[in-house]
Amino acid sequence: MIYGKALRLRAIEREDVPRFLRWFNDPEVRRYLTMYRPLSRAEEERWVESLPSRRDDIVLAIEIREGEEWVHIGNIGLHRIDWVNRVAKLGIVIGERDYWGKGYGTEATRTMLRYAFLELGLNRVELEVFDFNDRAIRCYEKAGFVREGVRRRALYRDGRFHDVILMGILRSEFLRDLNAPGGPL
Repeated sequence: MIYGKALRLRAIEREDVPRFLRWFNDPEVRRYLTMYRPLSRAEEERWVESLPSRRDDIVLAIEIREGEEWVHIGNIGLHRIDWVNRVAKLGIVIGERDYWGKGYGTEATRTMLRYAFLELGLNRVELEVFDFNDRAIRCYEKAGFVREGVRRRALYRDGRFHDVILMGILRSEFLRDLNAPGGPL
């Protein structure tokens, strides 16, 4: 387990598949993700089964404590890890819509960045976010990401083209913020 202040990150398990199917087959959740079509149980089971052997992807469940129980509300991952150049792409989904806008995405992102920079020794984490995903943009900025560029009209969603915003954070920036009063964790 990797612990934050109010959540933990844990390995993905086969038992999570029904929850993933509910999340990723919800058009409102999927709207903010790169996936554009519903998933089948077989596809999702194959993906979960492949995780332990994937050297360049680390995907973890986000859980929060409610009373005595841990509740799985989303997933976060470091993808396409380039171990030579020490760069990874961050991806996150809060699949349980009741937990949107409550700060869990920011904390999960900060917790994963701490793991990426302090445990894995990465130097850079980057991501792409759609221009209409204001909630995610705020989350990433609060976690220390900066806008680095735009892929203009690179996404077609909801009958129109949208920009894809490129964001990144360096280990030195994360450590600077970590050591500042009231830093990330």
